[in-house]
Amino acid sequence: MRIMGRRRALVGVLAGSLLLAGCNAGPGQVGAAVIVDGESVSVDRVQQLIDKAVREHPYGQQLAKEHKLDLVGREIVRQEILHDLTERAAQREGVQVDESLVVAALQNDPLAKPMEAKQQNDPALSVQQLVARVRDHREALVDAALQTQLALKYLDKLTVTFDFSSVSSTDATGSDADKLREQAIEKARRFAASPNAAAEVIQQDQKTSDTQAGTGQKLPAMQSPATAATVLFGLEPNTVAAFQPTPQQPLWVVVVVRERAADKPVASDQPAQPTAQQLAGVGIRLLQPYLDQVDLKVNPRYGVWDVVGMDLAPNEASKKGIVLPVHGATPQNP
Repeated sequence: MRIMGRRRALVGVLAGSLLLAGCNAGPGQVGAAVIVDGESVSVDRVQQLIDKAVREHPYGQQLAKEHKLDLVGREIVRQEILHDLTERAAQREGVQVDESLVVAALQNDPLAKPMEAKQQNDPALSVQQLVARVRDHREALVDAALQTQLALKYLDKLTVTFDFSSVSSTDATGSDADKLREQAIEKARRFAASPNAAAEVIQQDQKTSDTQAGTGQKLPAMQSPATAATVLFGLEPNTVAAFQPTPQQPLWVVVVVRERAADKPVASDQPAQPTAQQLAGVGIRLLQPYLDQVDLKVNPRYGVWDVVGMDLAPNEASKKGIVLPVHGATPQNP
């Protein structure tokens, strides 16, 4: 199936994407907000960008009034990390952006207009847009385009085979939501206990009528671009994850990936046409394996890296899930 014209997709990204998208002194270096393989971004630099967001954008001023500038700081650090990973992935994959498209996009810069105080988008998405506007615009646009290029390169090739179980509830609010998360993480730890542990748990779960569970599930990314943007498609074989596919629904999924293939196009019974936002999400998810190749240190004042969300969480308890290796499993060749 033809996804979409690659040039047309990139023009769309360059012209209007990015719709995605106080503790210690520093992680091993005084004044550093984040260090990636020895290259650091300073706390002062992050603060300069926060100040710029408040100075130039009504939305930044609104966040300041609501005492939510910590969200901006975390997103700045997140985008710095993703920038580094994107450059690494693009170099390894031989992915480039047509310079003429960058020049054309900057002539009608989609990031030039200040963000109004009232936003209709999801708050996290709005903060992402705000930070893209206070960054170097060329860098932000190129990052988004490269991430989309990665998605276009692999969306029709990437397939995962996995075993899974679930944890669900009739209520997704308050303490019930916290309990659901704890149950899912506990089940993930049981999955990861040994190479055969997941199969044993799933076998028991299949006897329970209210639990969805199965083995040997094979899912092409093309069949579900939204799912392809989740942690499931970034996992290496013999890795377990617990995550909530849709935060609005009281359902967590616990998976163990058995195979991950991305070497040739695969047939899909129900191919889906990805949206620009889904392509952006898949591109960011394809950066996940590169996290194992870098030495990443984040200043605790900005939180902790959350691989499930490919973002920063305020603390360990706020992470969107958990990723664990299967103990005793035979290492897979990359």
